[in-house]
Amino acid sequence: MNVRPIRILGIDPGLRRTGWGLIELDGSRLVPLACGSLETSERDALGARLVAIHDGLAAVIDHYRPQEAAVEATFVSRNAAATLKLGQARGVALLVPAKSGIAVAEYAPNLVKKSIVGVGHGEKPQIRMMIGVLLPRADPPSEDAADALAVAVCHAHHRSSALLKAAAS
Repeated sequence: MNVRPIRILGIDPGLRRTGWGLIELDGSRLVPLACGSLETSERDALGARLVAIHDGLAAVIDHYRPQEAAVEATFVSRNAAATLKLGQARGVALLVPAKSGIAVAEYAPNLVKKSIVGVGHGEKPQIRMMIGVLLPRADPPSEDAADALAVAVCHAHHRSSALLKAAAS
């Protein structure tokens, strides 16, 4: 049985910086393809910032043609306004791949961390270090890009259950 590699786009949504990371799942082997982050200016209006995230993710999808996508779920902070703005950026991160016909899975931050670091409360430096272990050829330029690669790796590990769940709903 010849199984074709699957390209997975991981997205770490944020209003200031949205990280993205693309890996290829070839059997059980994970191959990093590309990663980066999309930055917006706090001086721009919210709508313009969301358009920049949309356009940046659309360009990544157009260029790399992933078959599946995964987005990290929003954590709720004490600052309600910040949580709402993050939720809007996350909405864009869910919309862009879905509009391109790509199945989108969502993962809680603790599950992403547990999948990468082994515990649900790993810190950003631990995640970046473990991405270097799991994907030695990856060279994420920022913590957001490393987090996005972590989301993609988490999806690679949990994709069969995520796809079954999506098919059932």
